Amino acid sequence: MLSYRLLMSLLAGRELVARFWARDWHAIRARLGRVAPTRQVDRIWLHAASNGELASARPVIDALLRQGRHLLITVNTDSALALGNGWALEHTSVTLAPVDLPGPTRRVLRNWRITAHITLESDLWPIRILNTPGPVVVLGGRLTARSAKGWARFDALVRRVMARVTYLSAQDSASADRFVTAGLPKTALGPVFDLKALYTPPRDAPDRALSQPFDRTNTWLAASTHEGEEETILTAHKATLPKRPNLKLILAPRHPKRTEEIAQLIDAQGLTFARRSAGDDPAQAQVYLADTLGEMHLWYALAGVTFVAGSLTDRGGHTPYEPAAFQSAILHGPDTGNFRAAYDRLADAKAAICTPDATSLSEALIAMESAEKQAAWGQAARKVLHQDTDLTGLMQDIARALDA
Repeated sequence: MLSYRLLMSLLAGRELVARFWARDWHAIRARLGRVAPTRQVDRIWLHAASNGELASARPVIDALLRQGRHLLITVNTDSALALGNGWALEHTSVTLAPVDLPGPTRRVLRNWRITAHITLESDLWPIRILNTPGPVVVLGGRLTARSAKGWARFDALVRRVMARVTYLSAQDSASADRFVTAGLPKTALGPVFDLKALYTPPRDAPDRALSQPFDRTNTWLAASTHEGEEETILTAHKATLPKRPNLKLILAPRHPKRTEEIAQLIDAQGLTFARRSAGDDPAQAQVYLADTLGEMHLWYALAGVTFVAGSLTDRGGHTPYEPAAFQSAILHGPDTGNFRAAYDRLADAKAAICTPDATSLSEALIAMESAEKQAAWGQAARKVLHQDTDLTGLMQDIARALDA
């Protein structure tokens, strides 16, 4: 535990210094657990790392509120904070999560009168879990082989944490097995349930001014790109233009703060581009740099084809469920470990194409030239990833765990 606290102290220090330089005093108070409620009621603490996890949990959040629960929702990113606050849910407060150290954690548990903790996917924070006074529930739990090896360095701590988990529903069977190996009691293991399969697109659609410059058939999206991926994507786009001169690329980086770096890469390829953050007109641009947060659903709606990024490097790939919900044909790289089961289903049904390099990506874009082909692949992906999820059954399990 001492080595973990030292590591967290270093990470917390870096976060707090960054917030100090940004003069973000509210974030500093939140990270230190010093944001207090205006009303004293018992609450369940639900934690989601970022936008994707929070959006996937919305059906569960709504169901908890229908049960009459009061919630404290914490997140790790500013964009997720904006998303949660934008919902304006009754009996719900949304704030940045405290750093996982004893002082900030205990302040949140005490001030917000926390009775139970629900966390999503792989965001399991030891001090938070060990100090929660009531049940601990993990939904859509994900534990990759790489993460399991990392956990082995803190074996004693991990086993203490796993012993505190009341109920865990893993998003795939391999993760479920790894959690049990790590010390999760078998009696706490629920059925495999992927929350991402519950994703439903937001109601707001691109307005006419935004959608008019984009013909969906001739627009493709590179969604949530990371460093080391944009070069491949831009090379593929440039190579495709002689065959498809009207093709537009919407390039949406995972971290918009990399805008200047990516702009230089686009310029080096000799491609014209426009920036979303600058309010540029995309009409004449070959690349639209979507360097904003919280708008990915707009880009899915505009693109007949989506390349799901995070899959050309060692980051495990991002969710295929969101583009599938928009019936956008799916391309991806070879590294899809974060959603292995979903991508395996897509591969088995031939409902997505793996493109490990610029050449194969360009070939796929040329092959996907027609609206009919894009629609067929998009519909196939949506059908394959549709999960007959029994949300009612899951909520019954959660209610039993919370009320135990």
